[in-house]
Amino acid sequence: MSYRACALTGHRILSEDFDINAVYDALEELLRGGCSEFFCGMARGFDLIALGCLRDLRKKYVFTVEACIPFRGQEKGFHGAERKEYDALLAFCDKKTVLYEEFFAGCLLARDRYMVDRADVVLAYLRAETGGTAYTVNYAQKHGVEVRYL
Repeated sequence: MSYRACALTGHRILSEDFDINAVYDALEELLRGGCSEFFCGMARGFDLIALGCLRDLRKKYVFTVEACIPFRGQEKGFHGAERKEYDALLAFCDKKTVLYEEFFAGCLLARDRYMVDRADVVLAYLRAETGGTAYTVNYAQKHGVEVRYL
C-alpha cells in the first residue's frame, strides 16, 4: 500500500533492545512506497531519533518534515548537547508548527491528534499500554489510520 504522509510516535525512554536500524528500515520502506511527508512531535527519545534517521535518509529521498511543536518554549526542556541536537533537528524540518502559545495539560495529546489527523499511516514504537504513545495509536486506530509498529 502507498502512503503520502506519516506521523511518528514513540516513547521517550527506549528499551534496551531498541534497534535504530529497524527505524531506518521502516522509514525507508515508507519512502520507497511513496511517502513524502512526515510529522514529528519533537519529543525526546523516539521522535528525535526517527527525525535523525530522516535527516540521514534525505541524502537518498525527497520528502518534507513538519515539526509539530506542542507549545511555544518546548525547547527550554532541553539542555547542553541535547539542546544542540534538538536545535539542529528543528532546523532540518521544512515546516515548524507551534500549536499552542503555552503549555497546558493535554497539549501533548492535542499535538498527537494534529499529526494523526494529517497522516495516512502512523509509525509507532509502542511498548506500553498507557501513556501518550498508546493514546496516539488508539486515536489513529479509531480514526481508520493504519499503524505500523517497530
